[in-house]
Amino acid sequence: MTPFVRVISLYAQILPCAWRASRTVLPVSTYPAARAFSTTVQRKSAAQSGRAPLDPPTGGKADAGTSLLGTKKHLPEFSLADKVVLVSGGARGLGLTQAEGLLEAGATVYALDRLPEPSPDFHTISARAEKDLGTSLHYRQTDVCDIPNLNKIIAEIADKHGRLDGLIAAAGIQQETPALEYTAEDANRMLSINVTGVFMTAQAAAKQMIRFGQGGSIVLIASMSGSIANRGLICPVYNASKAGVIQLARNLASEWGEYNIRVNTLSPGYIVTAMVEELFKQLPERREEWPKQNMLGRLSGPREYRGAGVFLLSDASSFMTGSDLRMDGGHAAW
Repeated sequence: MTPFVRVISLYAQILPCAWRASRTVLPVSTYPAARAFSTTVQRKSAAQSGRAPLDPPTGGKADAGTSLLGTKKHLPEFSLADKVVLVSGGARGLGLTQAEGLLEAGATVYALDRLPEPSPDFHTISARAEKDLGTSLHYRQTDVCDIPNLNKIIAEIADKHGRLDGLIAAAGIQQETPALEYTAEDANRMLSINVTGVFMTAQAAAKQMIRFGQGGSIVLIASMSGSIANRGLICPVYNASKAGVIQLARNLASEWGEYNIRVNTLSPGYIVTAMVEELFKQLPERREEWPKQNMLGRLSGPREYRGAGVFLLSDASSFMTGSDLRMDGGHAAW
């Protein structure tokens, strides 16, 4: 039987996005990943306990505009003013939406992606960041599977600013194929990007956070598929990779807590993106069935995860590490 396969670049966003075809491979445009960030506490010793964050910043870029989240009048613990944050897979899609939210909270953001050029929306958001938000959005091309270049770029960013505070690791691909038809090459490619690529991005960021001694916060984009088997979607390796990301975050959190680095995962439910809209043209029944599988009876949009990214990177979540924040409309809670 001819295997049917579709590989979809997710930027770690939508869980399974299943397409059926005769081994058609979609362009795996971007798979970066990275995570969020931290308090500005200087670590005194590895053995020190009771690490508590400093008071959230009360000055700087976030205070310049009263509309910014994290100003003196608006929950200062959410402020990312003067923070430097990486978003892998940030050239478009969910990653770019996350970057926009971080900018509005006051951060300086670097989007990492394998695309030669980011989407047109990227430039619109970048211009708004400088004109209206008093901060900046930058782009660096890199592939999470090119480990030497990944480390080089992240080190250069940290050197430029004398710090690195956060990472949102959003790289990933998706493939829907029956387990009996999966090839070793396909499985290895999936795991190398979705697990190893995420791991190496987090490692590169953590090295810089430790070097500057200010701690940080790392957010790995996982999926509700890391906790469940999606009904009607045949994605054995994808689901296993996202379960691996969730377990990876727990272990990194346990190792890096002594450096005041927090590591958590964000697990989205089904997200409607331009890519998914194309999927629905091929498989219209999924547009009808997917909303019925969660408690809210609808699908999510990328902007619904912006607040979660800011929360996980900021001092608003200063006592949260090794945890998975699942936002799936109640899909896995039935």
